[in-house]
Amino acid sequence: MKQLWFRGVRSSKFRHVYGVPAKREGCYDNIKITKNAHDSHFCSINPKFVAVVTEVAGGGTFLVLPISSTGRLDFNSSRVTGHRGPVLDIKWNPFNDNIIASCSDDCTVKLWHIPDGGLVTHLNDWIIDLHGHKRRVGHIEWHPTAENILVSAGFDHLMIVWDVGSGEAVNVIDCHPDVIFSMSFNRDGSLIATTCKDKKLRVIEPRRGIVLSEGVCHAGTKACKVVFLGNSGRLLSTGFSRYSDRQYAVWSQSDLSAPLCIETIDSSSGVLFPYYDHDTRIVFLAGKVSRSVETLICGQIKSSDLIK
Repeated sequence: MKQLWFRGVRSSKFRHVYGVPAKREGCYDNIKITKNAHDSHFCSINPKFVAVVTEVAGGGTFLVLPISSTGRLDFNSSRVTGHRGPVLDIKWNPFNDNIIASCSDDCTVKLWHIPDGGLVTHLNDWIIDLHGHKRRVGHIEWHPTAENILVSAGFDHLMIVWDVGSGEAVNVIDCHPDVIFSMSFNRDGSLIATTCKDKKLRVIEPRRGIVLSEGVCHAGTKACKVVFLGNSGRLLSTGFSRYSDRQYAVWSQSDLSAPLCIETIDSSSGVLFPYYDHDTRIVFLAGKVSRSVETLICGQIKSSDLIK
Protein backbone atom coordinates (compact mmCIF):
# COMPACT_ATOMS: atom_id res chain seq x y z
CA MET A 1 0.00 0.00 0.00
CA LYS A 2 1.17 3.50 -0.83
CA GLN A 3 0.24 6.71 0.93
CA LEU A 4 -0.26 10.15 -0.57
CA TRP A 5 1.42 12.36 2.03
CA PHE A 6 0.09 15.84 2.74
CA ARG A 7 1.79 18.32 5.05
CA GLY A 8 0.21 18.56 8.49
CA VAL A 9 -1.93 15.44 8.05
CA ARG A 10 -1.74 12.49 10.41
CA SER A 11 -1.03 8.99 9.19
CA SER A 12 -4.16 7.11 8.13
CA LYS A 13 -5.73 4.50 10.41
CA PHE A 14 -6.07 2.27 7.37
CA ARG A 15 -2.47 2.04 6.20
CA HIS A 16 -2.27 -1.66 7.09
CA VAL A 17 -5.30 -2.62 4.99
CA TYR A 18 -4.92 -5.89 3.12
CA GLY A 19 -7.27 -8.15 1.17
CA VAL A 20 -8.12 -11.79 1.77
CA PRO A 21 -9.69 -13.83 -1.07
CA ALA A 22 -13.18 -15.10 -0.28
CA LYS A 23 -13.72 -18.80 0.16
CA ARG A 24 -15.01 -20.65 -2.88
CA GLU A 25 -18.55 -20.85 -1.51
CA GLY A 26 -18.55 -17.06 -1.19
CA CYS A 27 -17.61 -16.46 -4.85
CA TYR A 28 -19.66 -16.19 -8.04
CA ASP A 29 -18.47 -19.04 -10.25
CA ASN A 30 -19.00 -20.06 -13.89
CA ILE A 31 -19.73 -16.54 -15.20
CA LYS A 32 -18.69 -16.02 -18.83
CA ILE A 33 -17.49 -12.41 -18.56
CA THR A 34 -17.44 -10.38 -21.77
CA LYS A 35 -14.24 -10.39 -23.82
CA ASN A 36 -14.98 -6.94 -25.25
CA ALA A 37 -11.83 -4.79 -25.39
CA HIS A 38 -13.67 -1.57 -24.44
CA ASP A 39 -12.14 0.04 -21.34
CA SER A 40 -15.19 0.55 -19.15
CA HIS A 41 -17.06 -1.00 -16.22
CA PHE A 42 -18.27 -4.52 -16.95
CA CYS A 43 -19.35 -5.09 -13.34
CA SER A 44 -21.52 -3.00 -11.01
CA ILE A 45 -22.74 -3.70 -7.48
CA ASN A 46 -25.18 -2.21 -4.97
CA PRO A 47 -26.62 -3.39 -1.61
CA LYS A 48 -28.99 -5.82 -3.36
CA PHE A 49 -27.44 -7.05 -6.59
CA VAL A 50 -24.28 -7.67 -8.56
CA ALA A 51 -24.42 -7.11 -12.34
CA VAL A 52 -21.85 -8.43 -14.83
CA VAL A 53 -21.67 -7.97 -18.61
CA THR A 54 -21.46 -11.41 -20.21
CA GLU A 55 -20.09 -12.84 -23.44
CA VAL A 56 -22.73 -13.54 -26.08
CA ALA A 57 -22.84 -14.14 -29.83
CA GLY A 58 -24.83 -11.23 -31.26
CA GLY A 59 -26.54 -8.47 -29.31
CA GLY A 60 -25.57 -7.59 -25.76
CA THR A 61 -26.50 -9.07 -22.38
CA PHE A 62 -25.64 -8.70 -18.74
CA LEU A 63 -26.29 -10.88 -15.74
CA VAL A 64 -27.96 -9.66 -12.53
CA LEU A 65 -27.68 -11.75 -9.36
CA PRO A 66 -28.85 -11.14 -5.80
CA ILE A 67 -25.82 -10.52 -3.58
CA SER A 68 -26.54 -13.72 -1.65
CA SER A 69 -26.62 -15.95 -4.77
CA THR A 70 -23.01 -17.12 -4.54
CA GLY A 71 -21.64 -20.40 -5.82
CA ARG A 72 -21.65 -21.99 -9.26
CA LEU A 73 -23.95 -20.26 -11.71
CA ASP A 74 -26.31 -22.17 -13.99
CA PHE A 75 -25.25 -21.53 -17.59
CA ASN A 76 -28.89 -20.81 -18.52
CA SER A 77 -29.43 -18.20 -15.79
CA SER A 78 -31.75 -15.31 -16.68
CA ARG A 79 -30.14 -12.21 -18.16
CA VAL A 80 -30.98 -8.71 -19.36
CA THR A 81 -31.10 -9.12 -23.14
CA GLY A 82 -32.63 -5.97 -24.67
CA HIS A 83 -29.61 -4.39 -26.41
CA ARG A 84 -28.93 -5.04 -30.10
CA GLY A 85 -25.17 -4.51 -29.68
CA PRO A 86 -22.53 -5.29 -27.03
CA VAL A 87 -23.12 -3.68 -23.63
CA LEU A 88 -20.26 -1.27 -22.85
CA ASP A 89 -21.08 0.09 -19.38
CA ILE A 90 -23.55 -0.57 -16.54
CA LYS A 91 -24.32 1.54 -13.46
CA TRP A 92 -26.85 1.14 -10.63
CA ASN A 93 -29.09 4.08 -9.75
CA PRO A 94 -27.80 5.52 -6.42
CA PHE A 95 -31.38 6.48 -5.45
CA ASN A 96 -33.11 3.18 -6.33
CA ASP A 97 -31.41 -0.18 -5.84
CA ASN A 98 -33.79 -1.84 -8.32
CA ILE A 99 -32.90 0.39 -11.29
CA ILE A 100 -29.82 -0.16 -13.46
CA ALA A 101 -28.69 1.78 -16.53
CA SER A 102 -26.76 0.30 -19.44
CA CYS A 103 -25.23 1.71 -22.62
CA SER A 104 -24.31 -0.12 -25.75
CA ASP A 105 -22.77 -0.36 -29.17
CA ASP A 106 -26.33 0.10 -30.49
CA CYS A 107 -26.11 3.88 -29.71
CA THR A 108 -28.70 3.74 -26.91
CA VAL A 109 -28.89 4.04 -23.14
CA LYS A 110 -31.53 1.89 -21.46
CA LEU A 111 -32.92 1.67 -17.92
CA TRP A 112 -34.14 -1.60 -16.41
CA HIS A 113 -36.16 -2.52 -13.34
CA ILE A 114 -34.89 -5.57 -11.45
CA PRO A 115 -37.38 -7.17 -9.01
CA ASP A 116 -36.25 -7.74 -5.43
CA GLY A 117 -35.84 -11.49 -5.86
CA GLY A 118 -33.81 -11.14 -9.03
CA LEU A 119 -34.68 -12.24 -12.56
CA VAL A 120 -36.71 -15.40 -13.16
CA THR A 121 -36.77 -15.07 -16.97
CA HIS A 122 -34.74 -13.14 -19.53
CA LEU A 123 -35.54 -9.42 -19.34
CA ASN A 124 -35.88 -7.58 -22.65
CA ASP A 125 -38.46 -4.95 -21.66
CA TRP A 126 -36.74 -1.73 -20.63
CA ILE A 127 -38.46 1.06 -18.72
CA ILE A 128 -36.67 3.93 -20.51
CA ASP A 129 -34.89 3.95 -23.89
CA LEU A 130 -32.71 7.02 -24.48
CA HIS A 131 -31.77 7.99 -28.05
CA GLY A 132 -29.50 10.93 -28.82
CA HIS A 133 -26.04 9.67 -29.69
CA LYS A 134 -25.10 9.06 -33.32
CA ARG A 135 -22.38 6.54 -32.48
CA ARG A 136 -21.95 3.90 -29.79
CA VAL A 137 -22.26 4.98 -26.17
CA GLY A 138 -19.19 4.07 -24.13
CA HIS A 139 -19.76 5.49 -20.63
CA ILE A 140 -22.57 6.47 -18.26
CA GLU A 141 -22.59 8.16 -14.85
CA TRP A 142 -25.44 8.89 -12.44
CA HIS A 143 -25.56 12.31 -10.79
CA PRO A 144 -24.65 11.78 -7.10
CA THR A 145 -27.19 14.22 -5.59
CA ALA A 146 -29.91 14.91 -8.21
CA GLU A 147 -32.34 12.04 -8.67
CA ASN A 148 -33.09 10.90 -12.24
CA ILE A 149 -30.12 12.74 -13.78
CA LEU A 150 -27.77 10.59 -15.88
CA VAL A 151 -24.84 11.57 -18.12
CA SER A 152 -23.76 9.52 -21.13
CA ALA A 153 -20.64 9.84 -23.28
CA GLY A 154 -20.58 8.55 -26.83
CA PHE A 155 -18.06 7.93 -29.58
CA ASP A 156 -19.60 10.95 -31.32
CA HIS A 157 -17.53 12.99 -28.79
CA LEU A 158 -20.71 14.26 -27.08
CA MET A 159 -21.82 14.13 -23.46
CA ILE A 160 -25.60 14.17 -22.99
CA VAL A 161 -27.27 15.04 -19.68
CA TRP A 162 -30.55 13.13 -19.39
CA ASP A 163 -33.63 13.51 -17.21
CA VAL A 164 -34.54 9.84 -17.11
CA GLY A 165 -37.87 10.64 -15.47
CA SER A 166 -39.08 12.26 -18.68
CA GLY A 167 -36.68 10.53 -21.06
CA GLU A 168 -35.49 13.88 -22.40
CA ALA A 169 -32.01 15.33 -22.92
CA VAL A 170 -31.60 18.46 -20.78
CA ASN A 171 -28.15 19.42 -22.05
CA VAL A 172 -25.62 18.38 -24.70
CA ILE A 173 -21.96 19.07 -23.88
CA ASP A 174 -19.74 19.40 -26.95
CA CYS A 175 -16.22 20.27 -25.81
CA HIS A 176 -14.21 17.16 -26.69
CA PRO A 177 -12.42 16.81 -30.05
CA ASP A 178 -12.02 13.04 -29.70
CA VAL A 179 -13.30 9.95 -27.85
CA ILE A 180 -14.04 10.37 -24.13
CA PHE A 181 -12.24 7.79 -21.98
CA SER A 182 -13.87 8.38 -18.57
CA MET A 183 -16.11 10.64 -16.48
CA SER A 184 -16.34 11.37 -12.75
CA PHE A 185 -18.67 13.66 -10.78
CA ASN A 186 -17.45 15.51 -7.72
CA ARG A 187 -19.21 14.86 -4.40
CA ASP A 188 -22.13 17.26 -4.91
CA GLY A 189 -22.39 16.87 -8.69
CA SER A 190 -21.55 20.50 -9.49
CA LEU A 191 -18.51 19.46 -11.55
CA ILE A 192 -17.62 16.56 -13.80
CA ALA A 193 -14.09 15.57 -14.80
CA THR A 194 -13.27 13.78 -18.05
CA THR A 195 -10.31 12.22 -19.81
CA CYS A 196 -10.11 12.13 -23.58
CA LYS A 197 -8.16 10.55 -26.42
CA ASP A 198 -6.56 13.95 -27.07
CA LYS A 199 -4.61 13.27 -23.81
CA LYS A 200 -6.32 16.11 -21.94
CA LEU A 201 -7.93 16.14 -18.52
CA ARG A 202 -10.90 18.51 -18.20
CA VAL A 203 -13.08 19.82 -15.38
CA ILE A 204 -16.50 20.80 -16.72
CA GLU A 205 -19.47 22.64 -15.23
CA PRO A 206 -22.27 20.36 -16.52
CA ARG A 207 -25.19 22.79 -16.19
CA ARG A 208 -23.68 25.24 -18.68
CA GLY A 209 -21.41 22.75 -20.44
CA ILE A 210 -18.31 24.93 -20.11
CA VAL A 211 -14.73 23.83 -19.43
CA LEU A 212 -13.44 25.41 -16.21
CA SER A 213 -9.95 23.92 -16.37
CA GLU A 214 -7.97 21.64 -18.66
CA GLY A 215 -4.46 20.31 -19.03
CA VAL A 216 -2.39 17.56 -20.60
CA CYS A 217 -2.88 14.32 -18.68
CA HIS A 218 -0.62 11.26 -19.17
CA ALA A 219 1.68 11.12 -22.21
CA GLY A 220 0.87 7.55 -23.29
CA THR A 221 -1.62 6.64 -26.01
CA LYS A 222 -3.75 4.19 -23.99
CA ALA A 223 -6.88 5.19 -22.08
CA CYS A 224 -6.59 7.47 -19.04
CA LYS A 225 -9.11 7.37 -16.19
CA VAL A 226 -10.00 9.98 -13.57
CA VAL A 227 -11.84 10.16 -10.24
CA PHE A 228 -12.59 13.03 -7.86
CA LEU A 229 -11.10 12.59 -4.37
CA GLY A 230 -14.18 13.51 -2.35
CA ASN A 231 -14.51 17.16 -1.28
CA SER A 232 -10.75 17.75 -1.30
CA GLY A 233 -10.61 19.73 -4.54
CA ARG A 234 -8.24 17.08 -5.89
CA LEU A 235 -8.49 14.52 -8.67
CA LEU A 236 -6.59 11.30 -9.26
CA SER A 237 -5.88 10.08 -12.77
CA THR A 238 -4.39 6.85 -14.07
CA GLY A 239 -2.67 6.39 -17.41
CA PHE A 240 0.58 5.56 -19.15
CA SER A 241 3.90 7.31 -19.69
CA ARG A 242 5.39 7.76 -23.15
CA TYR A 243 7.38 4.58 -22.39
CA SER A 244 4.14 2.65 -21.63
CA ASP A 245 4.69 2.52 -17.85
CA ARG A 246 1.49 2.68 -15.79
CA GLN A 247 1.16 5.84 -13.69
CA TYR A 248 -1.14 7.68 -11.35
CA ALA A 249 -1.20 11.44 -10.81
CA VAL A 250 -2.92 13.82 -8.38
CA TRP A 251 -4.26 17.17 -9.59
CA SER A 252 -5.85 20.33 -8.24
CA GLN A 253 -9.27 20.75 -9.84
CA SER A 254 -8.69 24.49 -10.27
CA ASP A 255 -5.30 24.19 -12.02
CA LEU A 256 -4.67 21.31 -14.41
CA SER A 257 -1.56 22.84 -15.97
CA ALA A 258 0.63 20.32 -14.11
CA PRO A 259 0.04 17.46 -11.66
CA LEU A 260 0.71 17.95 -7.96
CA CYS A 261 2.45 14.58 -8.02
CA ILE A 262 2.92 11.75 -10.48
CA GLU A 263 4.18 8.24 -9.73
CA THR A 264 5.08 5.22 -11.85
CA ILE A 265 3.48 1.94 -10.75
CA ASP A 266 4.74 -0.78 -13.11
CA SER A 267 5.09 -1.71 -16.78
CA SER A 268 1.94 -3.83 -17.10
CA SER A 269 -0.29 -3.25 -20.13
CA GLY A 270 -3.76 -3.22 -18.54
CA VAL A 271 -5.67 0.05 -18.09
CA LEU A 272 -6.02 0.98 -14.41
CA PHE A 273 -9.49 1.82 -13.05
CA PRO A 274 -9.50 4.08 -9.95
CA TYR A 275 -12.20 3.67 -7.28
CA TYR A 276 -12.43 6.14 -4.40
CA ASP A 277 -13.99 5.15 -1.05
CA HIS A 278 -15.33 8.34 0.54
CA ASP A 279 -15.60 6.81 4.04
CA THR A 280 -12.03 5.55 4.38
CA ARG A 281 -10.40 7.94 1.85
CA ILE A 282 -8.74 5.00 0.14
CA VAL A 283 -8.24 4.77 -3.63
CA PHE A 284 -8.29 1.29 -5.14
CA LEU A 285 -6.57 0.77 -8.51
CA ALA A 286 -7.66 -2.31 -10.42
CA GLY A 287 -6.43 -3.35 -13.87
CA LYS A 288 -7.82 -5.73 -16.47
CA VAL A 289 -4.78 -7.99 -16.60
CA SER A 290 -3.64 -7.46 -13.00
CA ARG A 291 -3.92 -10.12 -10.32
CA SER A 292 -3.62 -7.58 -7.53
CA VAL A 293 -5.31 -4.32 -6.48
CA GLU A 294 -3.21 -1.27 -5.60
CA THR A 295 -4.37 0.84 -2.64
CA LEU A 296 -3.54 4.51 -2.07
CA ILE A 297 -4.41 6.44 1.09
CA CYS A 298 -5.55 10.06 0.86
CA GLY A 299 -5.43 12.15 4.03
CA GLN A 300 -7.82 14.91 4.95
CA ILE A 301 -6.69 17.27 2.23
CA LYS A 302 -7.11 21.01 2.58
CA SER A 303 -6.74 23.55 -0.19
CA SER A 304 -3.44 24.81 1.27
CA ASP A 305 -1.85 21.37 1.61
CA LEU A 306 1.08 20.39 -0.58
CA ILE A 307 2.02 16.90 -1.63
CA LYS A 308 5.49 15.78 -0.62
